[in-house]
Amino acid sequence: MPRVSPSALLLLTASALSTDTMFAAAFAPRSAAPSLARNAAARVASTIRMSTTEAESSAEEKKEEKEEAKGPAVEPVPDAYEKLKMDDVVSLCKRRGIIFPSSEIYNGFAGFYDYGPLGSELKRNVKDAWWRNFVQGREDVVGLDSSIIHNPTTWKSSGHLDGFSDPMVDCKETKLRYRADQLFCAPVNLAEDGTNLGYVCVHESTDEQMMKDAKKMAKKVLKEADKKGEKIEPFLFKDLTEVDEDVMTQVPSPGSGKPTLTMPRDFNLMFQTNVGAMSDASSVAYLRPETAQGIFINFKNAQGTSRAKVPFGIAQIGKAFRNEITPRNFIFRSREFEQMEVEYFIPPGGEEVWKPYHEKWLEDSKNFLVSVGLRDDLMGWDVHEGDSLAHYALACTDVTFRFPFGEQELMGIAARGDFDLTQHSEGSGKALDYYCDQAKEKYIPHCIEPSLGVDRLVLALICSAYAEDIVDGEKRSYLKFHPSVAPVKVSVLPLLKNKPALVSVARELFEKLQRRWNVQWDASGAIGRRYRRADEVGTPFCITVDFDTIEKEGKTVTIRDRDTTEQIRLPMDEVIPYLSEKIDGY
Repeated sequence: MPRVSPSALLLLTASALSTDTMFAAAFAPRSAAPSLARNAAARVASTIRMSTTEAESSAEEKKEEKEEAKGPAVEPVPDAYEKLKMDDVVSLCKRRGIIFPSSEIYNGFAGFYDYGPLGSELKRNVKDAWWRNFVQGREDVVGLDSSIIHNPTTWKSSGHLDGFSDPMVDCKETKLRYRADQLFCAPVNLAEDGTNLGYVCVHESTDEQMMKDAKKMAKKVLKEADKKGEKIEPFLFKDLTEVDEDVMTQVPSPGSGKPTLTMPRDFNLMFQTNVGAMSDASSVAYLRPETAQGIFINFKNAQGTSRAKVPFGIAQIGKAFRNEITPRNFIFRSREFEQMEVEYFIPPGGEEVWKPYHEKWLEDSKNFLVSVGLRDDLMGWDVHEGDSLAHYALACTDVTFRFPFGEQELMGIAARGDFDLTQHSEGSGKALDYYCDQAKEKYIPHCIEPSLGVDRLVLALICSAYAEDIVDGEKRSYLKFHPSVAPVKVSVLPLLKNKPALVSVARELFEKLQRRWNVQWDASGAIGRRYRRADEVGTPFCITVDFDTIEKEGKTVTIRDRDTTEQIRLPMDEVIPYLSEKIDGY
């Protein structure tokens, strides 16, 4: 049926009313004619008002539809990350089901965390993205999944039994323990004559926070020395591994506030356990402190069965355990964590041989981190030189990330030489060499090791994703996850939950999407509120099934973009191809 314009409808209605009045007046008594005329005029006027209102309403609806397609104005808040505190991140993670403290009903267990409904999805997506990129997407890398507990001799050969330790100090009064390289002390000297009044001692943190804590402690030192308000020299911080016994007798413990710290000593980080029925020296074993050694001891097995030729790599994702003295900064430094590592084996030789491989892995690693959503402006490089290099390393460069608690190592790419394979060859008595068909010789390969912590990357992604903006005058806080790692890819929203026709079509679409991705069903509350709920957990797309979907040809749905809030309408059979390109890249 063709549509009738409001003005045409108005004329037709007025004409019809006039005709009715003429017939009524012709057969009515003369005295009633004026009354009929007045009633007719009133009805015509009422109809005109109704038609005008309907016309205005129709125009307003068209205007709203047009605005809805564009999406409301979005104004980013550029300094949102600068104001972000670590406590905000921890609170967000717990509130939204990303990460919980482990054993929380028993008051927690320091250094251990549990991933919640959204966190477990995010973590799995991160691991899957890494595996696709560095294993499935390459012809020169194969996978491995080695056991958590190895023969104890493994750790003797690798040097972990004798040298895998951190410097530790104890507080003799509180019995608390600290990593000596994470406590920094500085003398409190008067600016006027350099007189030393004592020392301050603060935890490693951002420069701003360390200065704030040191100034607070210095005020106490000045007060005790009856020098309140006196100016002091700038703080010159040293970690406690660099101080001698004379200074240590003056450094206050963070626990007691008094100089009660011991001198630093080594503390082995490996978790010890017993294997078998006996609990004696013969049954002692260790939970692996890193995944790399499982790769080295399987070098021959992996290379032989995959018929790999040097250069090639062996990749592994797995749990590792370190008995950290002071686990801190949420999941950045915990006692149970997960690593993603590649040992990439190359021919032996000098810098002209290993350096190009090392530089290529630096480039590939940085590209991967950016591809999953890490902010480039928050990343940096830290090149290890001199004493900061491990004794066996030819080179090592860290990818750093500026967390709310400061810039820290996120990923390390090291040129390890042939140290590991040589050590295990000697320790096991088995040759871990490689025969090169081209050179017609055997050699022990060198290796490049890109090593990345899953938990650190998850934390960096959450920090990178945090965003604030102003939408239609209202502040919005949300997680701007890259679609490939977002815990929930799509939220499906029927416009009304009490309309079976809408719900039926929406459920059909929801179940189709479930076969491809982790998607969410949300039918409660106003549509705007549901959009905000999806934004808060980082869902990149919302699909609304409305009356146009079920009443008009083409069965189109509305797809809303999280970042821009813009909306488009697509036929239902085009939804999956559209989302696949946005989420998976193809």
